[in-house]
Amino acid sequence: MSAELTAPEDRLAAARAALAAKPDGVIENVAREHGLSPRQVLAMLPPGESIAAPAAAFEAIWTDVTGWGEVLFIVNTPDIVLECHGPLVAGSAGHGWFNVHGDSPIGGHIKASNCSEICFVDRVFHGRRSLSIQFYNAAGEAMFKIFVRRDRERALLPDQIVKFEALRATYA
Repeated sequence: MSAELTAPEDRLAAARAALAAKPDGVIENVAREHGLSPRQVLAMLPPGESIAAPAAAFEAIWTDVTGWGEVLFIVNTPDIVLECHGPLVAGSAGHGWFNVHGDSPIGGHIKASNCSEICFVDRVFHGRRSLSIQFYNAAGEAMFKIFVRRDRERALLPDQIVKFEALRATYA
């Protein structure tokens, strides 16, 4: 479908139909196919599958997740899906960035001021329950995502499920 040749309401309807046909589809793929932002597609999920928190909660949410142990950190762009396993370490604001340094492969500098919304996502993906915290910018693009880890049998870690659900309940 050519996004330039269709009205916004047609693109929205087509994306809803794509999600209805494949409810566990990749949000970014559905968005790209229909000329929408990933955040617009995420908003189409059934009630309860995505709970939004304000951008002002960025540091509080990050800090909470530093106590979860090893997580899966994903950055998904049109060119790469970068996956990194490790614990989140404490960050601090400085020089216009949220700076993350410590004993973890997850580190760097995040432009936290670009975050406009944070979503707690609980949905089926590839036939299994998936839990993530997704950070969105004003354009509706995912800055990054933090996922609850799985064990060797591909089951979600029970202690992280409890922590995810408790943190999400803060914003529900």
